[in-house]
Formats: sequence, structure tokens, C-alpha cells
Amino acid sequence: MTESVPLSTAMAPPGGKGLKRNAIGMMRIVAVGLAAVAPAYSLAVTLGFVVDSVGVHAPAAFLLGFIPILFTAFAFRDLNRAMPDCGGVFVWISRALGPGAGWFFGGWVPQVATFIATAALAQVATIYLLSAAGLETIASNPAMTISIAIVLIAVSAAVAVRGIEVASWVQYALIALQIVAIGGFCLGVMIAITSGTAPASAEPVRLDWFNPLSADPAGLVAGVVLALFIYWGWDALIAVNEETTHRSRTPGRAAIVSTVILLVLYVFASVAALAYGGVDLITSDDVVEDVLSVIGPMATGDLFGRVITLAVGLSALSALFTVAMSTPRFWLSMATYRALPGAIAAVEPKRSTPRTATIWWAGLSIATLVVLTLISPDFVGLAVLSIGLMVAVYYAATAIAAIVYFRPAMRNPGTFVLAGVLPVLGAILMLFVFVVSAVDMARPEYVGASWLGVGTVFWIGVGALALGSVITVAVRRFLPDFFGRRTIPTGNADSTDFHVLDPAE
Repeated sequence: MTESVPLSTAMAPPGGKGLKRNAIGMMRIVAVGLAAVAPAYSLAVTLGFVVDSVGVHAPAAFLLGFIPILFTAFAFRDLNRAMPDCGGVFVWISRALGPGAGWFFGGWVPQVATFIATAALAQVATIYLLSAAGLETIASNPAMTISIAIVLIAVSAAVAVRGIEVASWVQYALIALQIVAIGGFCLGVMIAITSGTAPASAEPVRLDWFNPLSADPAGLVAGVVLALFIYWGWDALIAVNEETTHRSRTPGRAAIVSTVILLVLYVFASVAALAYGGVDLITSDDVVEDVLSVIGPMATGDLFGRVITLAVGLSALSALFTVAMSTPRFWLSMATYRALPGAIAAVEPKRSTPRTATIWWAGLSIATLVVLTLISPDFVGLAVLSIGLMVAVYYAATAIAAIVYFRPAMRNPGTFVLAGVLPVLGAILMLFVFVVSAVDMARPEYVGASWLGVGTVFWIGVGALALGSVITVAVRRFLPDFFGRRTIPTGNADSTDFHVLDPAE
């Protein structure tokens, strides 16, 4: 095994990467994780399709989809405890499975998924915020929406470089509004039901809604796949782990807490929507693509309905802000370990933020948005659907990395369960989701778009993975220190030849 480079020769500033230590605590890092998921937006655009797939058993789909997410979150918690680095999955997979796996599964795959999501978030935030302000005419103009979306990306970058405290407080406020909006939606629905003003399609709540065994198996699988997508994003909080108090413990706990909060929000909202409108209303053409923004005003009135629409727009914007924080820190870690050009590792000393990486993120995000939109106005939406494949791949790889890394410690029964059994189950479930999703997306009739008899979404998702494998091989010769295992040597929990490039607590 090749020895790691000493800290004195690393590309990090003396004493670490230059990020501000102990800047945020448990509550704000949970807010970062929740904001990255954009729960109001995710619910608005996904709930209708979950109900369309599995009917009244949508709550069961959310509960079942939560299981592999929770198991994966345990893997994140344990790996962060052992290697608290803002590179997260990149560092962990590189350490356990080697540099090739780390660069592809921990670098390329999550970053491609993030760039696609960024383009969509910028568009969605623009359209919803304009609609909430009563500017629907501007929202329907593609040139105007793209221009404003570019401005929002630039604003997100500007907020991110102001410092972690400012950025996290912004997230705190935005996620609070989303929780108020979702909670207000649920409360308004219950008041409407008890007062007898709910539509005729309303259905009484039954315990059977939570039982996956009573659902159609094929529909349940489709619903779970969709449910997995709207849980994605909470792991962005790992990127700010070096700036949190007790960085080896707090981010891992925050990962568990944020996923549980998401479960509660999604289950309660799905029950409320079904109780108010039933399957028929939710799956109707006018509602299925945006449940909260349509049913919300019906149940709560126009005024709070505007608040819900605003919350959906701000939900997408808050996720955009989170990406502007997390991605540059991720790149900072990759550059520190010489898996990216060293210039990206520059940190602005006054505010302790990766300004260079943030500027690159903004430029590449704007380029991605423009290119995808020029290909086709619908291409961004198709690309977003392919994200599920990428998420399943790198979550599964992270779970496998946890198993390999903690293997020497599994003689302990507790470690065997938490670091062995649960990640194994999580990896199996994620791979199952990948296969099921890929087969479904390959159908030519999938979302009505195909090429050479194969669904376009499949081409985008699998094409991105294939392109990444080629690029991973191509960059090896340009990054000899990293791929030569001199910055992150392969090892496990018993190895002592690697140090996270940050001072010990």
C-alpha cells in the first residue's frame, strides 16, 4: 500500500482547508439537509404521481421508501464519524474501495445528478415565485424565465461566498416557511373535512393506507421509486461537516434527524391530500403535476394558497442555495486530495469560503441550464427523471463502502448490525431500485419520449454513467497523486496510514 502524503505537503492551508470551525450547530445543519431536499417543491410535483401509481397506499409508499434511505443514513453517520471531511462520499468511497471507485461513484455520479437538479431548481424557483407574485405572463415566457433563473444562480453563489453563517441562517428561514406551509396545508384540509366543505371525491382515512401488503405490488414499486427521489438531497449537509460543532458526531445525527422529519412531512401531507381530494382529484390532469399549489388554495383559501405557492418557489430556491454551499466544498475536498486541479482548493481567507470553487459552480450551472434548455425546453424535465438512477448508484456505493471500511470491527454485535446488516440491506434495496427504474425508463412509452425504441430518460441516465466511466479512466494520467493512492490510500477501520486533512478536535 502506498503511504499518504504528509499534511505539510497537502494542498490545504496550514491547519486544515481554511473553512471556519464550529460555525453552525445541530439545528442549522438539519435545516441545510432539509433545504437541500426542497420538501414543499418535492411534494408538490411528486405526490400526484405517487398516488397515480399506488392509489390510497401513497403513505405506505413513503414509509417503505424511507427504509433504504434510513439504512443509508446510518452508513453516512458512521463514515462521517470515522472520516469527517467535507468531501463526504468521495473521501469515504476512495478510502474503502479505491480511487477509481471514489472518483466515479463519489465524485462524477453525485455531481452530474446535482448539476441536472440545479438547472431544474433554478427554473422551478423562477416560475413559482413569478406565479406567487401574480406575474404568470412573465412566467410563461421562456426567455424571461431562463434570464431570471441565471440571476438566481448568481444570487445563490453570492450568498454562499458571504460565509457559512449567513447562508445557513437564510436556509433556516426558508425551511421554516416550508414547514409552516405544509403544516398549514394539512390543518386547512382537516378543517375543510370537519366543516363538510371537502370535495365529493374525499375519502375517509383508513389504517389500510399504511399497509404495503394490501397495495398492488407493481404500483407499489413504482410509488417507492418516486418516493426515494423526493427523499434525495439530505446528504448535502455532510458538505458543511467541517464547519459544524462536534463535526464527527453532529452531521451524522443530523442526517438521521432530517430524514425522519421528511418522513413525517410526507406521510402527513399525503394523508391530508387523500382525505381531502381522494385519488380521483389528485390524479386528475389539472392537479397531478402540482398537488399542493392546486389543492392548497381549494382547502385553505386564496390568501394562504398564495403562501403555499410562494413556499414551493422558495423551496426550490432554498435547495439552490444549499447546492451553492455544498458543491464548492465538495470540490474543495477533491482538490485538496489532488483529485481536481489545485486552484479549486483556494479559500477566501476573510470569510473562510471556497470562493473560487463557488464561482466555477455558478458558471458551470448556468452553462448546464442554457445547454439543456437549448437542446429542448422539455429536456431539463427528462433529465431530472434520470436522477433517480444516479442517486441509487452512489447511495449503494456508499453503503458498500461502509461495509468494507468497518469490516474489521464487525465482531462487535452493535457494529455488525449498524455498520453491516443495515448498510447491506440499504445497498440491496438501492440496487433493486436502480434495476427496476432502468427497466421502466427503457420502455419507449416512458413519459412519451424515446430514441431508437428506448426511452429518452434511460439514455440520459445510463449515458451519463457510461460517459463518467470513460472520463474517470481518461483523467487518471492527469491526477497521478490521487489515482496513485498517495493522498487517499485504500484502507479500513484498522488502517493508520491516512489522515483527514483537518486538525483533530
